[in-house]
Amino acid sequence: MIAIVLLFILAFFFERLEDYLVLGFFILIGLLVVDLFLLYLPKSGVMGSRVLPDKFSNGDENPVEIRLRNNYSFKASYRIIDELPVQFQKRDFKIETTPEKGKAHTLTYTARPVERGEFHFGSLNVFVKSGIGLVWRKYIFDHNAMVPNYPSFLQMRKYELMAFTNKLKDYGMKKIRRIGHTMEFEQIKDYTLGDDVRNINWKATAKRNQLMINQFQDEKSQPVYSVIDKGRVMKMPFEGLKLVDYAINATLVISNIALKKGDKAGMFSFSSKVDNQVMAQKRSSQMNLILETLYNLETDFRESDFSRLYIDIKRKITQRSLLLLYTNFETLDALHRQLPYLQAIAKNHLLVVVFFENTELSQMLEEPVENTQDIFTKTIAEKFAYEKKLIVNELNKFGIQTILTKPQELTVNTINKYLEIKARGLL
Repeated sequence: MIAIVLLFILAFFFERLEDYLVLGFFILIGLLVVDLFLLYLPKSGVMGSRVLPDKFSNGDENPVEIRLRNNYSFKASYRIIDELPVQFQKRDFKIETTPEKGKAHTLTYTARPVERGEFHFGSLNVFVKSGIGLVWRKYIFDHNAMVPNYPSFLQMRKYELMAFTNKLKDYGMKKIRRIGHTMEFEQIKDYTLGDDVRNINWKATAKRNQLMINQFQDEKSQPVYSVIDKGRVMKMPFEGLKLVDYAINATLVISNIALKKGDKAGMFSFSSKVDNQVMAQKRSSQMNLILETLYNLETDFRESDFSRLYIDIKRKITQRSLLLLYTNFETLDALHRQLPYLQAIAKNHLLVVVFFENTELSQMLEEPVENTQDIFTKTIAEKFAYEKKLIVNELNKFGIQTILTKPQELTVNTINKYLEIKARGLL
């Protein structure tokens, strides 16, 4: 059309062009009419739908299907614009394809949400054009669909097999059978030299006329609690996810594995107060309860109150338990402010403090130095990185277990620590 307009202007100077241009203009109008006829004559030239999962897995690539059927009698060109939820902040999403005539076609793309909550999709817009290409026809499908975004249940399924594999080979250990002294009865057996005489079963001894002894095993149903710090130190983002979301995903995975291993799983969170409490149980509905609690967990910018945490643990958790505390300490001074409360918790429970490496600092340490400013920056980064190691040594000095991990490796390192504790019988 632009070319015809320009040529009409030239026709004022070259009159012979006018006859050809008029013919060309009517040909263009004719093609436009034919194109409209081809696209709009069928009432439903395209059938389409969007297939969403029941729920998204936070921090993972979730598949979304678009199913189309081309009912036109020709091979059309499609441009698909899906109105994604506002949380993705993606305004240029489109897919182009050319399905064969009369055939169904399925397209798949992935969505990676990085915050929990409800994700509302808009309309699925499908624009179709014929081979002539002068007109697009718009079809609209699937208005206003909603998908809740839950903590990473895909990771939970992925790492579930680790509960039944000997991952402790990485530590150079071998699995051994430990004779426990807890009150979980295993069997009555003949007394052998070296057995604890306090466990002699006198009734069985009198009946058999020889020394018999009660043998006990370590308790399997031991409480495992995930304690999530949801204060401002856990708001720091890495690869789109906040530290608290990494902790939430790890909590879901470790709770599932603890239940599979025969332990009781529970969780709670804290900042200025302790809430989102799920007491450790070993029932069939426990995982659903933990999942829903993690989904509704909300973070804030308040200072975390470790004294309140200690009081609640002392009051509500009476049995010795494994406590996996997900928090973050950037400096040794920050640790020293909370260390008395951590020591008090560790007196009655096996406490594992999980905190995070600053991966951006690690990248900064690997960059080459080009000027004086880079020297100062790198020196400060090395100081902070070294202080993380001092924090580990300080906690270990008081008998507190630690995990210093990169955010993306949190789940694997937490699982390995749990399996190591179980193998060594530390709980």
